[in-house]
Amino acid sequence: MTDTVLTNVDGRPLSKRGLDTRRRLLDAAERVFGDLGYHEASVVKLAEVAGVAAGTFYLYFDSKKAVFDELVRDLNRRVRRAMKQGSSQGTTRVESELLGFDAYFRFTAEHPALYRIIRQAEFVSPEMLRYHYDRLSRGYIEALRAAVDSGEIGELDPEVAAYALMGMGELIGMRWILWGDRGPLPGAVIDELRRIIGCVLEAPGA
Repeated sequence: MTDTVLTNVDGRPLSKRGLDTRRRLLDAAERVFGDLGYHEASVVKLAEVAGVAAGTFYLYFDSKKAVFDELVRDLNRRVRRAMKQGSSQGTTRVESELLGFDAYFRFTAEHPALYRIIRQAEFVSPEMLRYHYDRLSRGYIEALRAAVDSGEIGELDPEVAAYALMGMGELIGMRWILWGDRGPLPGAVIDELRRIIGCVLEAPGA
């Protein structure tokens, strides 16, 4: 498997400097779309926050929507990587779930704009909204299916369970991270989360 080669709008591979500039533009997009919203944001503002000329923006993205779509992909890749790294440390499926949730909550505490950007996608770029949840769920469904097949959890529908748990995690993160102080979840919330996950997965001893 080869790494994806990032290019400019003309299809030329980016140099290290080009990659750094592209990263700055995506970080600026996260901040501007999160603070102002898609419709109030402008290419001029994005370039200003990134510290580049407006003309430089168009070397990397051909429109405001193009950078929005790439930002959704970028945040999606990063949150999935964080969750995979967290859940991989678990020795049981329930423990893996909790560690994956913890990684998600920490990521959203560091990137609170994720919530607003994904919600904007429903109206700005519906295909990216679907992309985000499809990609989040894909590996999750496979992991739950493997746990069902091994007998570690009950005979559940992996796709239904994955989306139910994803929805729970998103709303708990909204309530205690986004609307809270962005610190660690209270112990009582973690305990209740563990209990609910155990019930949903029908995991023995949970």
